[in-house]
Amino acid sequence: MQFLDDSLHPENMDKVVITVAPYGPEWMPQDFPEDIPVTMEEQVQKAVDCYNAGATVLHLHVRELDGKGSKRLSKFNELIAGVRAAVPDMIIQVGGSISFAPEDDGQAAKWLSDDTRHMLAELEPKPDQVTVAINTTQMNIMELLYPEYLKGTSLEHPAYQAAYREMTVPAGPGWVEEHLRRLQASGIQPHFQLTGMHALETLERLVRAGVYTGPLNLTWIGIGGGFDGPNPFNFFNFVHRAPDGCTLTAESLLKNVLPFNMMAMAMGLHPRCGIEDTIIDQHGKRMTSVQQIEQCVRVARELGREIASGQEAREIYRIGTWYDSAEATLQANGMAPNRRSGQKNLPLRAAA
Repeated sequence: MQFLDDSLHPENMDKVVITVAPYGPEWMPQDFPEDIPVTMEEQVQKAVDCYNAGATVLHLHVRELDGKGSKRLSKFNELIAGVRAAVPDMIIQVGGSISFAPEDDGQAAKWLSDDTRHMLAELEPKPDQVTVAINTTQMNIMELLYPEYLKGTSLEHPAYQAAYREMTVPAGPGWVEEHLRRLQASGIQPHFQLTGMHALETLERLVRAGVYTGPLNLTWIGIGGGFDGPNPFNFFNFVHRAPDGCTLTAESLLKNVLPFNMMAMAMGLHPRCGIEDTIIDQHGKRMTSVQQIEQCVRVARELGREIASGQEAREIYRIGTWYDSAEATLQANGMAPNRRSGQKNLPLRAAA
């Protein structure tokens, strides 16, 4: 991304698109009963409350009545329909992992099969987005979940910790290409969840090869455990390398969420919050998803940035927009064009 002398002036920035992840599939309802919805009505109402607080993107997972993360696509269809009816302007972003919680004590935490995850392209009603990981990566969420923050929660259980410690994100080349093909055929926008520079570089190759031909909405995930660590240098390097025409959201965990959200909003980027990322504030006290949204709104306003409405967020994300070629995709996302035969040095202009 390029920064000019006036790039940090709020009048030259997009409005803030706040993503909220309020369903927190790694936690059980007893971990935070005040803020973990279980019934379908409660899950829909949580989306309404988050939208009213200022969030315009809903990162969606679903629970069964026993409190465990649902693996039934019918439940996803039901929640999507409920949210769509209650807050039609909210961008519905289905978490592409579906559910990664262990079923029982000691059972491995794992994502569903490749074929099942491909079925996210068949959800009805259609979500606006499905999150897509690039490159198979270790996802040891326990690495930075310090024991003092887990005291009294289900993740204090050694068997659960062992299961989550060994979790990986399956996102190999064949699966990614087929998943992108199916999502695009269904008119569902991928939101790319990127774990570091390697993932960004692979995504760029997919764009240059014409595998993906749409807007680049990216989230940088700084949670450690195989992903980038929550180090500002990692984040700034990613920002520097990100295409000029992309949108970029910061995601971290626990006490790192607020600092990265503040850095992102100061630079004209976007924040993500919610109990999937943290259930505590900077003082270690419980903090609901709505309270986290309200905090983002306060910080944004102190920085002079306005909060995007649902419709404005759709325009910023270019929901429903597709391009007819690799070259058009590169141009729309502010990337250098592909090299033409015999062309020397960096190609600066798209082929006529």
